[in-house]
Order: sequence, then C-alpha cells, then structure tokens
Amino acid sequence: MHSALLAIDLFFVIEKLVLIVAIVSISLVIAMYETYAERKVAAFIQDRRGPNRAGPFGLLQPLADGLKLFMKEEIIPNTSNRFLFILGPCLAMLAAMMTSAVIPWGGKIDFFGREVNLQIADINIGILYVFGVVSMGVYGIMIGGWASNNKFSLMAALRGASQVISYELPMGLSLIALLMLTGSLKMSEIVGQQIDGWYNVLYQPLGFFIFLVCAFAECNRTPFDLPEAENELNFGYHQEYSSMKLGFYLFAEYINMFISSVIMATLFFGGYDIPFINDASLSGLGNWLALLQGLSLMIKVCIFIFVFMWVRWTIPRFRYDQLMNLGWKTLIPLSLINMIITAAVVLLKSNGWKF
Repeated sequence: MHSALLAIDLFFVIEKLVLIVAIVSISLVIAMYETYAERKVAAFIQDRRGPNRAGPFGLLQPLADGLKLFMKEEIIPNTSNRFLFILGPCLAMLAAMMTSAVIPWGGKIDFFGREVNLQIADINIGILYVFGVVSMGVYGIMIGGWASNNKFSLMAALRGASQVISYELPMGLSLIALLMLTGSLKMSEIVGQQIDGWYNVLYQPLGFFIFLVCAFAECNRTPFDLPEAENELNFGYHQEYSSMKLGFYLFAEYINMFISSVIMATLFFGGYDIPFINDASLSGLGNWLALLQGLSLMIKVCIFIFVFMWVRWTIPRFRYDQLMNLGWKTLIPLSLINMIITAAVVLLKSNGWKF
C-alpha cells in the first residue's frame, strides 16, 4: 500500500488538478462573456446599443443573467422521466467541458525547477478523443428532449441528433486529409509541426472550410439552429427546462462554440504559435513566453467566435431539407474529393515528386 502511494507523483497530481480547475474556470468565464459579446455584436450589426445598464458598458450583464437563472423557479414536469430529465443538461455540459482536456494551451512553464506542460492530457489519440467526446453531446440533446415527454421537445431532439450525426461525417473526412499530411493524431505534435513550418490552412483550405461549416452545425448555431426553430418547434429540445438546467443547455452551446474555435485554431492556424515571430528567439522570456503564446491562441479564438456571431446575425436559417442536402450531397462529396487529392499528393511526394 505504502509503495503504491510512493509511486504516485503528488506534484504531478496537483499540477493536473490546478490545470483542470484553471481551464474549466476560464471556459466558463469566456462562455459567460460570449453571451455579452453576442448581444453587443448583434446590436452593432442592427445599429443599436445592446446591453448598457448593468455595470460600466453593460459588463455586469452576464452576471445579472446568471443570477436570474439561479433565482428562477425549478420546474420538473410531472409526466417527465425525472432522472433522465436531470441527466440531459448535465451530459450536455460535461461533454462540452471534457473536450478541453487534450488541447495544448501554451508552451511549457518552469515552476520551481519543474517543467509544467500547459495541457491536461497529451495523449497520442487527441483528435479521436475530441470526436468521441463531441459525439456524447448528442445524448444530452436526445435524453433531454425525450425525457421531457413533450412532442415538440422530442421532434427537436431528433432533429438535433440527426443533424449532429450527419455533419460529423464530413467533419471527420476533412480531418482525415489533414492527418495524412501531419501523420499524427497528437494535438501537441500537430501544433509543433505548424510552428516549424507553415500553418495547415495553407495546405488544406477546402478541409478547413468544410470543418468550419460542420462546426456551425455541431454547435447548433445559425444558420443551422434547426433544433431550436421557434417558428416550428416553440422553444426546441429544452422547452420544458427552467432555472439552471436551462442554463446548462445554453452554456453548453457557448462552451462548444469556444472549444470549436480552439480546435480550429489548433489544427489549422498553428495553435498557440505567435504568428510572424520565431518563438525560439523569445526563449529568453521564460514563463512570459508561455503567457504570450496563450494570449496568441486566445486572439485567434476570439476571431473565430466573432465569425460565429457575425454569421448568426447575417444569414437566415436554412430549411431542414436544405440542411440535410448540404451535409449529405455537398459537404461529404467535397470532403471525399479533398481526401483523394490529398492522398494522391502525399503518395506522389513519397515517390520523389516535387511540387
């Protein structure tokens, strides 16, 4: 028993716990202020002010919204399945948070002579882990919609599940082409290759575009927010939810948007690499370099989040048949063509051809 305890590196456990708490906290705060940013971007596009009452420039509005959700009455319908009704939003939130475990948030920092990696788990199947966890989010939507015992919620849940499953296929195919070039599923290695060379978006522009469109569909964002189409389904799959259970579903959407932006920045735009600067030349900065790298990643993420919001307030919602046609008849053939061309180029290069 004592030898087993001695084999556990206590500092390693503390280091990972601190990283988990920090990343989860940052994700929640960013998701909270994404709601503020969304309303401000919408106001700018629609030529109005947006939230400006709670605190200076309305900066305390997300706290007011959170307090409102906490203070609302907790209602569980009598005809619902109580256990599954509670499990649905918890699963949606859990799946949204777990994805951040394999993302490299910055370089290494030196902490009292110990080298700490700013990544919770640097596993060699990082991208497969992301896909596995993202697919769990479907259960949150399906369970919540079915357990509500409401026909509108069930129809919305079916829409959401079929949409997510349909768009996971072209998303996966677009990544296969990327993996042919990188030769690795490890997120840190993919970032390292981009730091030493060119960003993957230059090699895979079509793959990135397909991934971006699929990310909109996976996050249920306009123009793909069919599971929440209020003109057809009232309020969507979370119609019967109130208080923080509803808050969990809404928060999960914004966390998914944040994590999707981080994954796109990591896979296609160099992750935490500082663009136009050789990171090796800044090695004398020590721990400040890791902070700058984390800031670089966040700036890229903020640009993607702005694109998500810009598209929402610019493009109208698709019809459901248009949504499915785009996924199955356009994006899947495009991603297959992209994969075949990439495979041909990789094969020719391995045989000595130069491009």
